[in-house]
Amino acid sequence: MSSEVAHPRLSVERPRERADAARNRARVLAAAEKVFAEAGGADGVTMEDIAKAAGVGRATLYRRYPDTASIAQALLDEHESEIQAGILSGPPPLGVGALPHERLAAFYRALVGLLERHLHLVLGAETGQARYRTGVYAFWRRHVEVLLEEAGAPKELADTLMAPLAPEVYRYQRQTRGLTPEQVAANLDFLSRRVLAGSAGER
Repeated sequence: MSSEVAHPRLSVERPRERADAARNRARVLAAAEKVFAEAGGADGVTMEDIAKAAGVGRATLYRRYPDTASIAQALLDEHESEIQAGILSGPPPLGVGALPHERLAAFYRALVGLLERHLHLVLGAETGQARYRTGVYAFWRRHVEVLLEEAGAPKELADTLMAPLAPEVYRYQRQTRGLTPEQVAANLDFLSRRVLAGSAGER
């Protein structure tokens, strides 16, 4: 898909780390993932909590990460990059080669899987206005815009179609309404077909 734009996390090689720095980073991220999981998100988690769990000083932690949200985002990077790679170069329906509504449904299923497995991290990094400032949100939105354009629908619908993937919405659906991940994905599949297949005259 020529109009897809690679996210920097996929196209830019990161500088090599010193071995001791890499070990410290891995220890911090492993400790942070455990702390976030136990807390069910970033609410109430402090940098001191993570530093203590990782066995490093707060000054060491702050040299690499300005806040808990940046730590949660670092943990998410690897998982989100896998989906990005699937969109850009993976097989259909997530990758190129399927109809727009099929690709959108596959994208929704991939994001539901991410939210189900790593909701505590997404809640720590991509809630409220912070969600729209992340590079990955721009990547997701551009992908949806391309699918809308291919289906002949207004690309301005992209943020509307992204809204059901907000972590707060997913948490509400799972914990308050009691929906299963499969039900959430099925509802989003219905939305994909109604908006994109209908626009393309395939319904």
